[in-house]
Amino acid sequence: MTHMTSTGRHFQAGIDELKRELGLQGTTVSARLAQAVRALASRNLHAIDEVAIGDGDINARQMSIDDRAFKLLALQQPVAIDLRVIVAAIKVNADLERIGDLAVNVAEAGRRYIDYGAISDEEVMPRVAEVAETMLHWAIEAFVTGNVGLAQTVLERDDTLDTLRDQAFRKLASTMAKVPACVPSALELMLLTRHLERIGDHATNIAEDVFFVVAGEDVRHNAHGLSASQSQ
Repeated sequence: MTHMTSTGRHFQAGIDELKRELGLQGTTVSARLAQAVRALASRNLHAIDEVAIGDGDINARQMSIDDRAFKLLALQQPVAIDLRVIVAAIKVNADLERIGDLAVNVAEAGRRYIDYGAISDEEVMPRVAEVAETMLHWAIEAFVTGNVGLAQTVLERDDTLDTLRDQAFRKLASTMAKVPACVPSALELMLLTRHLERIGDHATNIAEDVFFVVAGEDVRHNAHGLSASQSQ
């Protein structure tokens, strides 16, 4: 019995460490995205280039987290909620790595946009970036803490981000039609908007995994997550 208790404590420590590492990865990815967005707004080319040169540290941590998760699966043979935590952690890890890639894409597109020259339609960007960054922050916190209510908020915010993307695309398309000289800059703004919208999609994936862990519910094809009665 003592051996089993000790094994259980060791396994729980492994789960806690897995969540801690995911939290660190989320913090790193969020910071990288924030740096790219702020650097674009302030025309800080050095800060943009820092993000654009790559995400080697994020990739290295992704491999470390996956290795930790696979070892917990192989050595501990978890059941029920512990199994869901580990499976979800592997999925969240992949989403965070992809967000790191998209932060690089944001920096690269931002650099090209600055080179092409600013246009007035840049005003579409701050709100899109704000919503995407907030969704990412909330999704990471929701997963680490198991907060289903916060995860639900992320799912609901995804519709807002999609609407902002559509509005930005229409405005930019109109500008390109009226002022051909603005086409290169407008196309980069479209790319930036698309990258940020994709970051929101990955944040939504992470939020959906919170439901999977906490409630054992797969809400991937239900835009509104659990019903009000289920989430209480």
